[in-house]
Amino acid sequence: MSTVATAMRGRVVTPFEIIDDGAVVIVDRHIVFVGEASEAVVAGYGDVVGSAPKAPEGGYLLPGLVDVHCHGGGGESFPNAETYEQAMTVVSEHRRHGTTSLVASAVTAAPDVLKERTKVLADLCDDGELAGIHFEGPFVSVERCGAQDPTYIIDPDAELTRELIELGRGHVCTMTIAPERPGITGDDGVNAALIEGGALPSFGHTDSEAGPVRAGLADAAARLAQREAQGLPIRSGRSTATHLFNGMRPMHHRKPGPVPEFLAAAQRGECILEMIGDGIHLNPAIVLDMFETLGRDNVVLVTDAMAAAGMPDGQYVLGPAAVTVKDGVARLTEGDSIAGGTAHLLDVVRTTWKGGVDLVDAVYAASVQGAEILGDPTIGALLPGLWGDVVVTDAELNPVRVVRRGEDVDLTNPHVK
Repeated sequence: MSTVATAMRGRVVTPFEIIDDGAVVIVDRHIVFVGEASEAVVAGYGDVVGSAPKAPEGGYLLPGLVDVHCHGGGGESFPNAETYEQAMTVVSEHRRHGTTSLVASAVTAAPDVLKERTKVLADLCDDGELAGIHFEGPFVSVERCGAQDPTYIIDPDAELTRELIELGRGHVCTMTIAPERPGITGDDGVNAALIEGGALPSFGHTDSEAGPVRAGLADAAARLAQREAQGLPIRSGRSTATHLFNGMRPMHHRKPGPVPEFLAAAQRGECILEMIGDGIHLNPAIVLDMFETLGRDNVVLVTDAMAAAGMPDGQYVLGPAAVTVKDGVARLTEGDSIAGGTAHLLDVVRTTWKGGVDLVDAVYAASVQGAEILGDPTIGALLPGLWGDVVVTDAELNPVRVVRRGEDVDLTNPHVK
């Protein structure tokens, strides 16, 4: 195995600070040094850091980003990917833009379709190309289905859940479920099937009042805590909420609905809340409010990207649904519901940062937090011992170099002639 060291210099964004003249050194595909460039000599990396390429003026070195909710990009989508190559088109599109760990999100579909997609996606997970699988449905609310096709929404089914987890070969990380549906809680419920199978409930696409949300969250929290106390494996100690505010009943002071329950659960340390901070799904002001109210440890930035990420406006599909993208906004062709995002996670970080969130915190929510949900301590930060995943950007967070597991990613866009 090669022991050649490679280094990069720039404004290094760690989980704790920005090092203005910092360096990252990688040996054997893992990070071995992060710190002031001037300290590299003492660490034994003076020569390699001294000759290292620098980020553009004012540019940054970020950790490889971790997106735990993504449906597509580059013209392809995971819910429609019948082949390994189609799914890899999505992976490559987001990887070129700094997402070095990507979870593939399915959408509500017929059980046989979900099973077939799971087999394809599990192959990519086995090969280390994907970080996990997320099922958005089919146990969601018809009233708040958004771009999910209500034709295929069914009652929660713990047996189907277990079958999908088995087909996922240990790679299923989350499933979006509506807590008001029957069969979510209890020993025979979907919560139990997910947690026992190494996955997490992600509550969302819900028209629920407060009670069922609190009950679903409490049931999940108790099961996770019990397994942890027994020394049994869990992916994370917290459930998640699927794209906070989107696909759920809005908050009202006489009919509070699910949102306050998610906020309270986050404050109790029981739930991590997804936010699609692309400036379309959420106003940047509410994203800033959530960071200031909940703190960065209780939120995670995601894209919810669909096939049009990195692509021009036009006609696309998301599972069985036709989608029209105009001015970068994806909506159902037959309807007005937003049908996923068109941004990369680095774009979401930029929008969140420009909206007033500290850059260290915005990056943290797009890297460390995703790694926590996945239960993967080897990714998500620029720290010694972790995989050599580094994104070099200019001063405006445009990617100029992406290194994944110590190897350069080809940034060439195959869709631009």
